[in-house]
Amino acid sequence: MQQIIGFIIRNGLGLLFLLLLGCSLWLTVNHYSFHKSKFINSSNAISGTVYSQTSSVSDYFRLKKDNEALYEENLRLKKLLLNEENSHLIDENAAFPDHTIQVIPAKVIRNSYRSQQNYITIKGGEKQGIKPDMGVINDKGIVGFVEYTSDNYATVLSVLNTKFQTVAKIKKNNHFGTLSWNGKATGFMQLTDIPRLTDLKKGDTVVTGFSSKAFPENIPIGQVESMFLDKKTNNVTLQIRLFNDMTNLNYVYVTDNLHKKEIETLEEKTVQDE
Repeated sequence: MQQIIGFIIRNGLGLLFLLLLGCSLWLTVNHYSFHKSKFINSSNAISGTVYSQTSSVSDYFRLKKDNEALYEENLRLKKLLLNEENSHLIDENAAFPDHTIQVIPAKVIRNSYRSQQNYITIKGGEKQGIKPDMGVINDKGIVGFVEYTSDNYATVLSVLNTKFQTVAKIKKNNHFGTLSWNGKATGFMQLTDIPRLTDLKKGDTVVTGFSSKAFPENIPIGQVESMFLDKKTNNVTLQIRLFNDMTNLNYVYVTDNLHKKEIETLEEKTVQDE
């Protein structure tokens, strides 16, 4: 208490000045409409700026929650879309026709793309239903195959791995080929074994084919950038510009064709009988 009294005594003139200044400003603002309107406008501008900055800070901290909600909505839509694309696999005569494509969300926690054997680590494993050989995609296209799993994590053989191969097709005419990566540019893959007489042009879209059991059919891959004739096979090799930026991955979807085992068993039996 003595310190407060001492402070008032030491700064009495300054405090008196501030008190009188406040009183004069209050009287001026309340008795003159021009000054009052200016004061209100100024205070509104200041409070508006403060509220705007506060809102921006709140939006920033709410961003993670909003992103998670958006991802869940995308997951729901992705399941509907993939099963609609592959509806020809569903038995329409079944009493309770089920979806053939299972979709499991996962998050990328590590992504390599600088070597020729690149791998991705995702948060999501056996406890979440993820198994080896499942396909991995995102909203822009294919990402790779699940290779190994633990309880809560999995490693993915990236499309940017020279060991990667899958079946792809030209969307407009359904000509199939083998999609792989030559270990060079991260933005391009190569589609081989395309018949020479196939109608092709730059910009044609390439998607996954039904023969690719790890991926659902018609998942985007990229566009034809260039083409050249392989004189040894007399087939065309296509340079495919990927839709996906494989150097920038975040959330992914792990997909599984629930009829894959049935298809593989049938194909193995057919080969054995030959």
